[in-house]
Amino acid sequence: MIRVDALWLAVEPLDMRVGTEAALARVVQVFGQAHPHHAYLFANRRANRMKVLVHDGIGVWLAARRLNIGKFTWSSDASTTLSLTRAQFDALVLGLPWQRVGEAGIIRVI
Repeated sequence: MIRVDALWLAVEPLDMRVGTEAALARVVQVFGQAHPHHAYLFANRRANRMKVLVHDGIGVWLAARRLNIGKFTWSSDASTTLSLTRAQFDALVLGLPWQRVGEAGIIRVI
């Protein structure tokens, strides 16, 4: 449906009451610019709600997700943004520990 070439995670929380324009302004503030076909993910302070802003090259889409039980495993990395793989994104939206997916989950030493 919507092509997404890159996924970006913002570490700082976002007020979930904001709409599309304020979320886009936050993307520009945090990431410097909104690239076409990129998705930008934000969570609230409690990490039980997430908003995803996608620039499709023509306009922007804003989607929201809420977990009824538990919270999203959000990064506490010192940097303000992180790039995610598709597999990490899929784990994140399910509330799973996405940091263990991909290269981080490879066992190299026994």
